[in-house]
Amino acid sequence: MFRGSRYLLPAALLMVIGCSTAYYAAWEKLGYEKRDILVSRIKDSQADQEAAKQQFTTTLQRFQEVTHFNGGDLEAEYSKLNKSYEACQSRADDVSKRIKSVEKVAADMFAEWNTELSQYSDPKLRSSSEQKLNETKVKYDKLIAIMKQAESRMPPVLTAFHDQVLYLKHNLNASAIASLQSTSASIESDVGTLIKEMNASIAEANAFVGQLK
Repeated sequence: MFRGSRYLLPAALLMVIGCSTAYYAAWEKLGYEKRDILVSRIKDSQADQEAAKQQFTTTLQRFQEVTHFNGGDLEAEYSKLNKSYEACQSRADDVSKRIKSVEKVAADMFAEWNTELSQYSDPKLRSSSEQKLNETKVKYDKLIAIMKQAESRMPPVLTAFHDQVLYLKHNLNASAIASLQSTSASIESDVGTLIKEMNASIAEANAFVGQLK
């Protein structure tokens, strides 16, 4: 089974990863084409989005716990919120990097597919392959648009979290807690929208992978 880009390659293959052509050639020797690599990276992107969903939800919960703080160690609560925010930022970065890796392999796969159309001697087979290529491109364009839409929802939420964490850092008191409560509903709504769009992205990825296979 193809293990995907999140797994380490044998040491001999790592030496050629810097060059895309050599990278693909190395995988082809093991029996995996660009289509296989694309499927694996899309699945990895789903896993990263799932992890990001969980972390954004956890960070929202931490924020809500602080806004309902009723006494105790406020500094400890701030520390938990800050760590959760930092983990959220890291998960968001993982999602963005994974989307870029999907785009790279998809572009290379489509370019190769298009180039190979000229190698057909049978016009009917060429026409059929070209039609399949165009259909796959349309489905892929839909997928990547949905993935990027979900990705675009993360920065505003991260900014809101950052503002609250930064404010709380320098104002560990009851009045600061009260001021955070006014933004709680807005942040909760933004996180809800983010989760909804990530779910849509994950579902679309499942559909695309099923069609690609």
